[in-house]
Amino acid sequence: MKSIVLQNALGIVNLQIVERPEPKPGAGQVLLRMKAWSLNYRDLLVVKGLYNPKLKLPFVPLSDGVGEVIGVGEGVTRVKVGERVAGCFMQRWIAGQLGEAAARSALGGGVPGILEEQVVLHEDGVVHVPAHLSNEEAATLPCAALTAWNALVTQGQLKAGDTILIQGTGGVSIFALQFARLMGARVIATSSSNAKLERVRQMGASDGINYKDTPAWDEKVRELTGGQGVDHVVEVGGAGTFNQSMKSVRLGGTVSLIGVLAGKGDVNLMPVLMKSARVQGIFVGSREMFEAMNRAIAVAQLRPAVDRVIDMKDIQAALKHMDAGAHFGKVCVRV
Repeated sequence: MKSIVLQNALGIVNLQIVERPEPKPGAGQVLLRMKAWSLNYRDLLVVKGLYNPKLKLPFVPLSDGVGEVIGVGEGVTRVKVGERVAGCFMQRWIAGQLGEAAARSALGGGVPGILEEQVVLHEDGVVHVPAHLSNEEAATLPCAALTAWNALVTQGQLKAGDTILIQGTGGVSIFALQFARLMGARVIATSSSNAKLERVRQMGASDGINYKDTPAWDEKVRELTGGQGVDHVVEVGGAGTFNQSMKSVRLGGTVSLIGVLAGKGDVNLMPVLMKSARVQGIFVGSREMFEAMNRAIAVAQLRPAVDRVIDMKDIQAALKHMDAGAHFGKVCVRV
């Protein structure tokens, strides 16, 4: 079977297609024939060596994918041959609070990833995906979708009538837009592209702010909310945007820290205190959250925003496209 491997060195150009023996499931394990994968910014950091410069090679990247169960080991009861499932981002986070062991079980980071034609996972680390989704759409769920769901619904306790701010148009932000609209919340979006802002308006965002044309976008957010600020910020920029996010959130509001796309910056913590704001770190979510999210997606017949689908053999081009930041939603890979 074919695997995509960082064989001898880190870097996008060092990803190689290699032939490996077909794996066999042991007790409690399931064998998947992979159908599709999706890319996350974390995958880019892993491949470049920015996530873990001491990553042991060879290493198979990627955390998100969907496949068909083609074999089961002894004692497996949660899934059957022929069913379609996705791997959980953290294989050992079933429910409750995130623990040390679960945090070390993240596919494509703490443990090898799934960019292979066939993959063996523990039955506890897979979930069934909504039937109405294509393979590529289903492959977008394990990290980006679940991160947005956890931030807004599980931890954020989003309710109808709330206003949220999303930054950019990557996977997490677009899922946050979709879930917020599903819950009856208002969405304000920022982007450097007027064309992308028009697309988020078409998806239900009430307002869009071009942060290149309006560098003080936090002032515009407050203007759009009658001077109050938003209830919730989905913060994917990190230190580079955090201070403006704090200016954008209302008294007692929530900022969910998710990404580091905007790079470094000096963080001012005084507004957190003075606004009595809640700042929460979000590291994807548990299997229990994943299953709850999938039920909501199925009922609403929600469809993820797929930017493009690229063949497995062109994985380098897929990652370079994502690195360029031109995508809207998720970049997917197919067998």
